[in-house]
Amino acid sequence: MRFPIAKGKPVLARRFLIAALLLGAFAGAAGYALRHKMPTSLVEKSGLLDNIVEIRALHLPRLAHELAEQGLSIGTPVYVRIFKEENQLELWVASNAGYEMFRSYPICNFSGALGPKLQEGDHQSPEGFYEVRASALNPRSAFHLSFDLGFPNAYDHAQGRTGSHLMVHGNCVSVGCYAMTDSGIEEIYLLIEASLNAGHPYVPVHAFPFRPTQERLDEESENQWFDFWSDLAPAYHEFQQSRLPPRISLQDGRYLVEPH
Repeated sequence: MRFPIAKGKPVLARRFLIAALLLGAFAGAAGYALRHKMPTSLVEKSGLLDNIVEIRALHLPRLAHELAEQGLSIGTPVYVRIFKEENQLELWVASNAGYEMFRSYPICNFSGALGPKLQEGDHQSPEGFYEVRASALNPRSAFHLSFDLGFPNAYDHAQGRTGSHLMVHGNCVSVGCYAMTDSGIEEIYLLIEASLNAGHPYVPVHAFPFRPTQERLDEESENQWFDFWSDLAPAYHEFQQSRLPPRISLQDGRYLVEPH
């Protein structure tokens, strides 16, 4: 938040700024302390749920009902696609006819520009193909809830890329991660957690700079990342055609995409 500061009155401006920050902090602390006396809908919208047990109790019955309305169920495999340019995260759930999109969530914030993460501290959000396992889930995150993408993966290591703790999390604040709304991350986290708890070994997360259609790629033909983005495109197209997440491996230091 930016506050107007009148010229010639620096002391008064500083006092105003400090008072405003203290008031905001007090309001946030008071809200959390009184959350048990607030309506559930207001607590949820305010992002004041902080206990994973509470979050599960609030959301899982509703999610189960909403999934059932689409012929889907909790605990089946899920697949996540991220599109930086659109600020969208798609959550797909397995069905008898491939995967169906359950919901698309707005990404509040991501760091940097279109392009991959190269090194620790560059404040870039990763692009590429990642696997989220049970050990990556953090219900006690400082950013409400989070899961680690697993950067750097084998491809990133082959390219000499460095970095750590690249997450999808709540709180809408990013220094290299994909930040969601708290209500959004609660649903995403719970469905990933349920899938992993059901015995599925990992959840694939594919992070694209944009939807790599041929037309959109052609617009980036002079971009330094054109070849890298072209290597990501087959995974996008394979899923569009089959509605099954493709198998991803590494060959000669590059991504190899094969049908599921």
